[in-house]
Amino acid sequence: MLNVKNLVKAAAITAAMLTAQTAASAAETAAKRPTIVMAHGAFAASDSWDAVSGILLDAGYPVISVANPLRGVAADAAHARSIIDTIDGDVVLVGHSYGGPVIDTAANGATNVKSLVFVASFAPEKGETIAELSGKFPGGTLGEALAAPVPLGDGVHDLYIDQAKFHAQFAADLPVERARLMAVAQRPVTDAALNEPLGDPSWKVLPSYHIFGTADKNIPVAAMQFMADRAGSRKTVTVEGASHVVMISHPQAVADLIIEAANAN
Repeated sequence: MLNVKNLVKAAAITAAMLTAQTAASAAETAAKRPTIVMAHGAFAASDSWDAVSGILLDAGYPVISVANPLRGVAADAAHARSIIDTIDGDVVLVGHSYGGPVIDTAANGATNVKSLVFVASFAPEKGETIAELSGKFPGGTLGEALAAPVPLGDGVHDLYIDQAKFHAQFAADLPVERARLMAVAQRPVTDAALNEPLGDPSWKVLPSYHIFGTADKNIPVAAMQFMADRAGSRKTVTVEGASHVVMISHPQAVADLIIEAANAN
């Protein structure tokens, strides 16, 4: 005669073992996946990656969104590098706008960085500055949208986008209310940072991927296409009608490209 209690107990034990095995397998898979480290750009903050981060986390990728100081490329890259150096396993670096030169500089000599993803971003050559690249092609209107510079001393200034112009300039494809709050919370970048020449670019030795919107007003679209082509981008994605904050308005497209970079050999 069957002992029902024993059968139920055995089934429960088997289920628990299978659950534990599944969890262990998922943890092992996640451990093998590269960590995605993202650096935001000027006039933004680390929460600008929230939608992309959610998609990546759901897909099983470890994610770190760096609080970029926006004080100077070399100094900000050193800050990012201090985080990168604590990570075991491969890393994919993702940079938005000014964050592009920051991740590119941070990757120099980092043996665990496998690729770079430039999101509506600058990818300077050695000796180039962000300011120089901004004016290399027509189409950018950031200079006209800036508020009065805030002096910090020693000839250095903090730069902000005029709150009244923020929506049209920075985030035209987002709801007005969202852009209004972003304008209030925007993080300034120094003019010194925008005029700091880049060192040896990592995009010359690491695979790079590029994505940007066709309605970007901060960086001329022609400039981003030029930089992607010059870097030998493995894949360049243009998002029709997207503003400078393509990672907020089109997070799935950005996350898809990051995942492609993470899975590439």
